[in-house]
Amino acid sequence: MWQTVGQDRIIKIIKGSIELRSLAHAYLLVGPAHVGKMTLALDLARALNCSGSEPPCGSCPTCQRIGRGKYADVITIDKNAGRDPKDRKKASEISIDTIRELMQRGSNLPPYEGKYKVFIIDDADLMSEEAANCLLKTLEEPPQYILIVLLTTEEHKLLPTVLSRCQRFELKPMAPPEIEKQLSGRESVPQEKIKLLARLSGGCLGWALNALDDEGYLTHRMERLSEFVSLIGQNWDERLLYVQQLPSDRNSAEQILRMWLLWCRDVLLVKYNCEGAVINIDCAQDIKAWANMMTVPEIKEFIDCLNRAVENLNRNANLHLLFEVIMLDMPRKEKRGEYAINSSR
Repeated sequence: MWQTVGQDRIIKIIKGSIELRSLAHAYLLVGPAHVGKMTLALDLARALNCSGSEPPCGSCPTCQRIGRGKYADVITIDKNAGRDPKDRKKASEISIDTIRELMQRGSNLPPYEGKYKVFIIDDADLMSEEAANCLLKTLEEPPQYILIVLLTTEEHKLLPTVLSRCQRFELKPMAPPEIEKQLSGRESVPQEKIKLLARLSGGCLGWALNALDDEGYLTHRMERLSEFVSLIGQNWDERLLYVQQLPSDRNSAEQILRMWLLWCRDVLLVKYNCEGAVINIDCAQDIKAWANMMTVPEIKEFIDCLNRAVENLNRNANLHLLFEVIMLDMPRKEKRGEYAINSSR
């Protein structure tokens, strides 16, 4: 039983390749975070090594152990693989030593207990140039018993020579109704919450499942949005003071920027009478309040500002200066307190 959901076309192609024994020696799985790339890679590893009659059965010892990460012939490589736990927070790339030790040398040995040895490289775009060139040696002349699966959200960062040696599959985000269907098995979860998470997920089922299990996510989101919405009526000094309270790590900063972008997108949709496409459906009244206060050019200009901020963030811009610019470019309205989100919802 394939655990991957919403990627029927890709599964059909892979199943056909397995039946015809015409598998590629390397696959590139492309798509946004939490869209199901790792699930598909593990499904493929299960299908190749499953001892059941209809692989991947999901219930045989092999399938179970692969799912738990306890199968010797399925090796997952990421930026922290092979590192001392003390050094993991410092890791920013997959080094040549990691590829050489875990994959290049391991590929020279036949499978220990299965039919195929499967190497899954997560966030493959984080490979250093030296690591990627090291990987090429294996990609050029791979042993018949190994399969290499690269996962990435940013394939443009991979070397063209690596891309040309992989069969590429792009995992598409799922439609909100499909996400809702997958989440609806939880009887104790209100339908309103399921509908909201399905929209916030951006079509990524993995993200929605994680948020569903995280009791504090929606509360934290509402706190962040409440702070953001109130900024439109604050003076410049108050806004710059708020910047001092924002997280200093880039991952959190990017999450905040994307949260603000979704909000502004919703405001623009309301201006164009497209309320049915709004994502932050639990804040409909506050979004309408913003739409009533702001003009279309103001909203578009601020969206452009936020998009530039995301681009500059990826170029290692100074976080403090980046958010200060946003505060200065954000429109300011005088009617204070009439549009702050009710955090008690």
